[in-house]
Amino acid sequence: MNSHDVDYRILGHDIQVLEIELDPGESVIAEAGTMVYMEEAIAWDTRMGDGSEPDQGFFGKLMQAGTRLITGESLFMTHFSHAGSYGKAHVGFSAPYPGTIMPLDLRTLPQGVIVQKDGFLAAARGTKLSIHFNQRIGSGFFGGEGFILQKLTGDGKAFIHAGGTVIEKRLNNEVLRVDTGCVVAFEPGIDFSIARAGNLKSMIFGGEGLMLATLRGTGRVWLQSMPVKKLIQALMPNGANAQKESGTVLGGLGRIFDE
Repeated sequence: MNSHDVDYRILGHDIQVLEIELDPGESVIAEAGTMVYMEEAIAWDTRMGDGSEPDQGFFGKLMQAGTRLITGESLFMTHFSHAGSYGKAHVGFSAPYPGTIMPLDLRTLPQGVIVQKDGFLAAARGTKLSIHFNQRIGSGFFGGEGFILQKLTGDGKAFIHAGGTVIEKRLNNEVLRVDTGCVVAFEPGIDFSIARAGNLKSMIFGGEGLMLATLRGTGRVWLQSMPVKKLIQALMPNGANAQKESGTVLGGLGRIFDE
């Protein structure tokens, strides 16, 4: 199924809103609970599956929806359509925490794009969402991120959400090491794995965590400056801002070496 050709604009800076403009008959799919507003001509329906395979039977839709539960997402997706016969209609979406909404033109990504499990926000109907397992099982055991991911494929526009600022990197048979929670998305040509963060001293007292993500290969990588886990930690009492060493294994005990 070809994706619907939707227009859009992104409003705001820190807590952004994605506004999709639909012509009669056009539809967009979104995560449940992300809608902010919709105009009168917009009709919405909650369904199993992404609608990319309209002839798919009930069992196929159930299997597809079931894979979303593995990624921690809702069993259902919401479909918004322009139900009128003329003019344009708009529907707005917002992510659940501050950050940046990033548009992707899947026509420029013929092999699709792999996205962190909670990164998908919305897409033109016809976009296929599938589960992607990282072949390196250590990524799931040690990284806390990156073992179960989502893959987006299609020929239309998709929108993902990142915490803080988005940084795009282009690797040409290169290696990039990143905090495990800062990886938002990457092209399938990139190998994602988890490696130990330096020597034992660095791991204990460095404040960067025990493991780092290693991205290797050729393709684009998108990073986020403020993953939601870091945001929560920073806002908690006695969090990262109140006690700098809280990110280390020994916590505040690291300060004894300053005396």
